[in-house]
Amino acid sequence: MTLLTTWPESGPETVVRRTSDPAEIAAALAPIGVRYERWPVREDVPADAVGDAVLTAYRAEIDRLTSAEGFATVDVVALHPGDDPGFAETAKVARAKFLEEHTHDDDDEVRFFVAGSGIFYLHVGGEVHAVLCERGDLLGVPKGTTHWFDMGTRPAFTAIRFFHEEDGWIGTFTGSGLSHRFPDFDTITAEHAA
Repeated sequence: MTLLTTWPESGPETVVRRTSDPAEIAAALAPIGVRYERWPVREDVPADAVGDAVLTAYRAEIDRLTSAEGFATVDVVALHPGDDPGFAETAKVARAKFLEEHTHDDDDEVRFFVAGSGIFYLHVGGEVHAVLCERGDLLGVPKGTTHWFDMGTRPAFTAIRFFHEEDGWIGTFTGSGLSHRFPDFDTITAEHAA
């Protein structure tokens, strides 16, 4: 289940907000310019579906958002454990790329979770908002927003990515080290499941 947890930027000792209600999540994120929506879930799309199968299944939603927002590129990214003996190393490298606090100077970061989950951490206005996104969640992080993303030590997700720029994902890292002071994906999901 989707979850929003907000702490002061000083650290996670104090919880400012914790909710799994989609309306409350959208209302809490809207003032900082972050879009949160729930899209219908296509039950006929397998959790490990990739590429064209995913894009075809969600074509109506993709076309609506692309038309409204002027996205130039839409693709699918997926990481799922399987029989690949190199998965652990692939997952470790992929996770490390996004774990450091960064911004995007030229584009929003918009993701729709087709399957699985991941956490976007948004560092805005003296607070850190951890948004645990799961199947059916769309999150839009405006360009210039300081954030990081954690997919956990054993990633399992499929997401549709939307870009205004043809170049795709380009991050500018802050070097703050802030991301290491807050609970990670594994910790938050374990607490949420308990």
